[in-house]
Amino acid sequence: MFEKLKEMTHESMLTVIPIIAVVVAFTAFIQPMPAQMLLLFLFGAVLLVVGMGLLTTGVDMALMPLGGDIGSSMTKSRKMLLICVFSFVMGATISFAEPDLQVLSKLVPGIERWTLLITVSIGVGLSMLMAVLRIILNVSLSKIIIVCYAIMISLAIIAPSNFVPIAFDAGGVVTGPIAVPFILAMGLGVASIRADKTSLDDSFGLVALCIIGPVISVLLLGIVFSPQGAPYAPPPIPELSSTNDITMEFLSHLPYHLVDVARSVWPIIAVFAIYQAITRRYHRKSFFRMLMGFAYTYVGLVLFMTGVDVGFIPIGTFLGSDLSASAYRWLLIPLAALLGYFSCAAEPAIHALRKQVEEVSLGVIPGAAVMRYLSVGVAIALACTMLRILYHIPIYFFLFPCYLSAIILTFFSPKMYTGIAFDTAGAVTGPMTSTFLLPFAIGVCLDRERIMLDAFGTVALIAMTPPVSLQIMGVVYKRKAQLVLPDKPDVDIDDDAIIVFDEKGGDAVDD
Repeated sequence: MFEKLKEMTHESMLTVIPIIAVVVAFTAFIQPMPAQMLLLFLFGAVLLVVGMGLLTTGVDMALMPLGGDIGSSMTKSRKMLLICVFSFVMGATISFAEPDLQVLSKLVPGIERWTLLITVSIGVGLSMLMAVLRIILNVSLSKIIIVCYAIMISLAIIAPSNFVPIAFDAGGVVTGPIAVPFILAMGLGVASIRADKTSLDDSFGLVALCIIGPVISVLLLGIVFSPQGAPYAPPPIPELSSTNDITMEFLSHLPYHLVDVARSVWPIIAVFAIYQAITRRYHRKSFFRMLMGFAYTYVGLVLFMTGVDVGFIPIGTFLGSDLSASAYRWLLIPLAALLGYFSCAAEPAIHALRKQVEEVSLGVIPGAAVMRYLSVGVAIALACTMLRILYHIPIYFFLFPCYLSAIILTFFSPKMYTGIAFDTAGAVTGPMTSTFLLPFAIGVCLDRERIMLDAFGTVALIAMTPPVSLQIMGVVYKRKAQLVLPDKPDVDIDDDAIIVFDEKGGDAVDD
């Protein structure tokens, strides 16, 4: 248990290091930052690392086993009503506790926080229901995605323009360090019951559909209620004169997060209790391990949210505002691209997904190549974000071509690549995206009246890169396989053959 905690804390530290390096370099070489602000940020980073370590350990101990067990148990029952109810409930409850969604709900002006949380959770619940039924009924993922994208784009056209970026961001943040492992485990649990040759391919795609649901539900909220939004008020920077003041600043926020996180986590614990009472699945030792996992998750979330609220959101906003108003404004685009590349490469959820992809595909899809394609895609997305903010370019000019490209690529990319590509959209929008990159983008917006139009949408652009970049990778590797096996035209590269390439795209092995 402690070895696992040590490993997860190390991975969390790797995620935060690129952000720390950027802030320290900015302070040292470009624009000096008050010492107390830098200390506030570093204290917050420590809480963030420890909190993420505890959180991911708890998810690994409790939520991933629970997701896999619920997925296989409800599918074995063959009772469609039970499957539908549990799928919806698990999707809604797991997203409610998602820390990235909690952060976004604090940043959005003009929408009551709990209204946004409940709307997004309902969208995820319905998406989870649709995703599980898709696996059971063996429906093509690409067909469902095309239909859902058509609905989503149609709603985006008629929804209030200042509401669209927030809706797409909601879809990006809802699949973070809690939701992604749980959803992936549940998908594998459901797919394992089918036991046919395409079941593993179909285990991917749950995260993709769980991203679409919140976007549609939040767009509908905007259409029905037409919220106009309130002026954005940047978080205040407290006046601090000593390390004791910094400690007290964090401690003063701790009671609020103890209560707030408890409200978010208790539905998951309630589902676990009901599942255990019905199935008696976990015996004493495993039951105690599950309880410890939930405790780790709770404490980790409290520390994470406290570090974000006090140390990361204010500093991210200050850094973006300070840089955009300085003579070094031209650095915003290359800096954002660099930050995107390294933050993606250090993202724990990406590494977890990479390992699962390599295991499920039996080496067909090389993890190192996945990391390269994703990191480059996120770097381009953040560079486009800065362009959009600086020149007030509507988000449609970026999102719609990406969606169209992703849909077209589904007809050419191998089936497994398509599922993984759309799933990875949730993994790239990890903790650093909502806690630092989004506040940074908000700070860059000098025109406060355009924050909802320009700054929000950052998460959405990042989330749209994997469906394009990884499907391009799929097309490239499929082409390589066809070149290596020109004498086997009857081989189906997608399903019936396993083509394993070395890291340089060399020889292939037909298994």
